[in-house]
Amino acid sequence: MHSLKHHFLMAMPHQDDPNFAGSLIYLCDHDHNGCMGVIANRPLEITLDALFEQLELGGDDSPHRNAPVYYGGPMHKDRGFILHTGDSQAWDSSLQVEDGISLTTSMDILQALANGEGPEQFLVCLGCAGWEVGQIEEELKENAWLTVEGQASVLFDTPPAERLAAAAGILGVDLNLMTRDAGHA
Repeated sequence: MHSLKHHFLMAMPHQDDPNFAGSLIYLCDHDHNGCMGVIANRPLEITLDALFEQLELGGDDSPHRNAPVYYGGPMHKDRGFILHTGDSQAWDSSLQVEDGISLTTSMDILQALANGEGPEQFLVCLGCAGWEVGQIEEELKENAWLTVEGQASVLFDTPPAERLAAAAGILGVDLNLMTRDAGHA
């Protein structure tokens, strides 16, 4: 199967795993080791202000203080995964996902955001989602997900509550009309 890196993974309406129900996941890596991404449409009840305070980064004057922090997935929930525009070269631990989209896990990007600097557009996620080799392919065969190529505008310009529908709209699909069953009755 081809790589799903820089693709959206959309939970089908019958997805009942509470970690993923109603989720739009942006896949950041997919290779011979498995697949990894972050949920991009589930803001938590906390903002960056609370994160800056907890990590003692300052940030009292940061224009980013009120930005939401997202539930990125059930794995590594104590770690930050920052999906952002711009170059990966600027940060200590960063993965270039696609031209203009990177995933950074190092503290330097959070310090930059606390200082009112850093990338122009970003999502700060706590945790990530991951699948072992062959697992995502199996789940796709079981009709648990839809996939479509990722778009920065859905990630960064669309309100969180509308992102799943916007990604499905790329395919011309309304997820509310989807069923668990494949084929004809």
